[in-house]
Order: sequence, then structure tokens, then C-alpha cells
Amino acid sequence: MTKRILSLALALCMVFGAFIFASAEESAVLRFDGNGEFKVLHLCDLQDEYPAAQAMYDYINTVIEVYEPDLIILGGDNTVGEEETKEAAIEELVKPFVDNEVYFTLVFGNHDYQQGYNNDELFEMYKRYGGEYCLAYDAVPELHGTATHNLPVYASDSDDIKFNLWMFDSGTYVQDENGNDIGYDCVTEDQIEWYKKTSDALAQQAGGKVPSLAFQHIIVGEVYDALFAEIPFALGEITREFNGKIYSFFPKLHNFSGFLLEYPCPGVYNYGQFDAMVEQGDVLGIFSGHDHTNDFETEIDGIKIINTPSATQTHYSSPVNNGARLITIKENDTWNFTSEVITYNDLIIDNADFAEKIGASKFEAVLMNILGDFALAITKFAAIFSSIIF
Repeated sequence: MTKRILSLALALCMVFGAFIFASAEESAVLRFDGNGEFKVLHLCDLQDEYPAAQAMYDYINTVIEVYEPDLIILGGDNTVGEEETKEAAIEELVKPFVDNEVYFTLVFGNHDYQQGYNNDELFEMYKRYGGEYCLAYDAVPELHGTATHNLPVYASDSDDIKFNLWMFDSGTYVQDENGNDIGYDCVTEDQIEWYKKTSDALAQQAGGKVPSLAFQHIIVGEVYDALFAEIPFALGEITREFNGKIYSFFPKLHNFSGFLLEYPCPGVYNYGQFDAMVEQGDVLGIFSGHDHTNDFETEIDGIKIINTPSATQTHYSSPVNNGARLITIKENDTWNFTSEVITYNDLIIDNADFAEKIGASKFEAVLMNILGDFALAITKFAAIFSSIIF
């Protein structure tokens, strides 16, 4: 019965797809700007207590002021306030977006719900305090998770759809038959089916495939095929197992850029999300948070898999790459995009006002950048041998 209801909901979503897109067009002002650019700020794993560290809000406000993003995407594990302060934490979190009049949307992570509210209730709080600047919605409420949706980006001078942004709730934890957590969740079959049908509807309306980016908290399992070599046997803690495969500890250093400072943590299961996106041929990159100290970029089967580091000032993060990711799309080249990590250190070095606000040392920030650059240089050198081995 549940499957029938879901199938009917998906069918109705497609039948009334034109109305959905028209409604989004009227309410959202996601357009390429006069310079033909659209910029997304990806903020992940803020998960600060309430009240949050002022340095984090100074960072968010400064990044918005300097880089002027068109949209902010909260990448999950957005707040971790106690139950009695959870609503206040959400109000505090979205205040910089509202004050700066910047539109935002969000996906949920594996920790958002753990302070006394489920994600449906939290979603209502984001909409309440974000007001007109919160563009998140629940495309089909019957889908797994909360607020899986998409946001079209329109041409600078017309109502033509030029680009699309997918937001997926990748879930929380998976339990065994005894109710014990056995690992992380992932995007499920019903969400994948919704994606394929919505992708087809967008292509029909736009007159061709619409290039897009996807955002979710938990990374896709295919990242292991890109980053690590498969081996025939397990070696305890120095190997990882996903999708029925065993992967070596040593990464394919030649096959990624940026920092890989911890094992990626995808879901226990894989329902074919990545394969569906390869088949559809419209997703250019999949962005995730979750693994706080990673900011790598790799590619497999024509899709970039990109991790954004944590922007928190409280929970674990790296002093080298703590920050957010800025993504830029050009209207005259929508099948390509660029992205860069804007670290706290970068802002401390480049923005004296920010450094003064948070009481940071420019010397220490420069030192951290030098250490980071040195580590990346060593990685590039070692990648020569990695390419031979793998």
C-alpha cells in the first residue's frame, strides 16, 4: 500500500511538474547575475552548541560580505544545541543569511535530529526563521528523509532554466535486526526514482539535459573506487569494506586533489544513486560534508565527488583547512564549474577586520597555510609513485 501511495505521489509530481517549476520561478530569484555568474557557498558541519562560537558567525558574515554568494547551502549537521535550545540555535544560525538578505537551502545530516526533534520539525523551524530567504521545500513528503528537493537556476535575462541544484537527505544511521547502529544511511530507491523523473521533466521543459550539482551530507560509496585500490583480503583497521569490496589503506594519491585526512564514511548500503546520475548524464558533481577534515576533489565516470570541510569552531576540524567551499558556475559555460575552499586562515590573512574580530594571529594563519601547502606538495610528489603502483 505504501509503495502504491508513493508511486501515485511521484506520478502526480511529474504531472504537475510544470506548475512546480513555475512556482519556483515566481518565488525564488535564483538567476545568473549580470556578470553571468552564479555562486554557491557550501557550509558544512557547523554543529556548534548554543550560543555558537562568535568566530564562526564572524566568519560566515565576512565570507558573505566578501564573496557575495547567490545561494548558501547548509550541508548537514547544522546545529547540535540541546533540546531546550535547539530552536534558538536554528534561529541564530539563519540570522546571518536573513540579515545579509541571502537565500539559503539545506540538507540534513546524521546529527541534526539528535536533540529532541525530528527533521520534519526542524525543517519547519528553518522555514519559520528563514522566512522568504529559506528556499528549501519537501518535493515529495513521502520520500525517505526530509526536504529532498531541487532548485532551478534561471538565465540572467530570461525565464529559461540554465542550471539545477539537487538537495538529497542522505539519512542518519542504519540499524541491524536488534536495533543496533551498523553504519550510516544513504540516498534510497524512492529518492533516486524521484531524481530520475524530475531530471527528465526538467530536460523536457528546458529542451535538453540541464547541467546540475548535487548536495547531500553523507558521501557516495563510489568515492572508494576513486580513492583507494581494491585488494583481495581484509587487514583489520588498515582496510575498509564497502559494496562487497575491500580497499587498501594507501590512497591513490594521483587521483585526487586537496586534503584527504580521514577515511570517507559513506553509507552501509548502495541503492544505485551514483549509477543513476551517470546514466542521466546531467550531474557534474556531488558535494558532501560529514568527514570534517577532508576537502578533496576526485572524479569517476565523469562525475566529480567533492568533500567540503567543516566550518565549525567547536567540534573536530583541521586547523589547516577549516572553512567553507565557494562554487562558481558561468552562464556561458554551464557544463563546467569551479570551486575553492575558503579557510579561516585565508580570511585572517586577507581581511584584517576579520582577524581583529576573532582575535587571530596573521602569523599563525600564514604558518598553517605554509604547512598545508608543504603537505600538498609532498602528496603531489608521492602521487608520481602512486600512479605507477595503481
